[in-house]
Amino acid sequence: MSASRRSRLPGWLSAVHPAVAVEVASRRVTAAAVSRTGSGAAITAYATEALPAGAVTANVNAPNIADRQAVQGALRRVLDLVGRPRQVGLVVPDTAAKVSLVRFDTVPGRAADFEAMIRWQVRKAVPFAIEQAQVSWTPAGSGGAEFVVVAMRRDVVEEYEAVCTACGVHAGLVDLATFNLMNLVLLGEPGGVAPEGDWLLVNLTPDYSTLAIVRGAGLVFYRNRLADAEGHLDDLVHQTAMYYEDRLGGGGFSRVVVGGDEAALESEVGALRDTLEGRLRRPVETLDVTRTASLANRGGIAAQVKAALAAPVGLVLREG
Repeated sequence: MSASRRSRLPGWLSAVHPAVAVEVASRRVTAAAVSRTGSGAAITAYATEALPAGAVTANVNAPNIADRQAVQGALRRVLDLVGRPRQVGLVVPDTAAKVSLVRFDTVPGRAADFEAMIRWQVRKAVPFAIEQAQVSWTPAGSGGAEFVVVAMRRDVVEEYEAVCTACGVHAGLVDLATFNLMNLVLLGEPGGVAPEGDWLLVNLTPDYSTLAIVRGAGLVFYRNRLADAEGHLDDLVHQTAMYYEDRLGGGGFSRVVVGGDEAALESEVGALRDTLEGRLRRPVETLDVTRTASLANRGGIAAQVKAALAAPVGLVLREG
């Protein structure tokens, strides 16, 4: 995660412009190298490798990497296959951090005063001392003094950075999975122009689900739910739809996009599609990374690999 500061949309935690990004998820490690071409972008190299169960357990208030050797081994092997970069962007699970949307009546001119205000505002939302947090923010993009704030325990950030360092690469930024799925959707629009109206993104993984409502290019709602939490994903969808209609003045979604881990998609997307289409009265799209970035080798790609590449590719293209 980069130092506390503001950045332009669609970047959320901008810091560097990597050509390679890696994602450390609970079940796999993935790397993707992306180049820009005259006609768009191309995925020039990629690799993904499964992790043993329990190697990574993303938690906002506890150590995340239980089997460092397994994670480092998988990361080293995927990096070998994408050209051994010196610097990467790093994607981590949403549940490693706390995301808040905060609004202020006025914004102080001094950066130090604004950081103090941000930390004061989110201190009750995080389950740890705010002094232990690395905090980043960006304008929510919805107009007014509203900001997306990400707080992550500093020692958790360092866990993820350390496995990269051990593999000989520097993680120039650390960012969350759903943010980069959002950016992949935005960048896949004609001309890279944000769609009009409101749209919903659902990020499904075996360990958690995240729902994000975007108004044009501005995040207006963000919530995630652990897979082992009480209730069902249907309940989260229903609560989100009610909040959207009652509190956000929503008039209906122009798009509903589902992305995430292919294993979770296979097991849940059918039932979820019925729920979403019945409740929101919109067809559900499955996020496809190749809509935004072509495969340089023109070969085919398995559905599970497409799903794994989405967040890393979204990060590289966003930063470009």
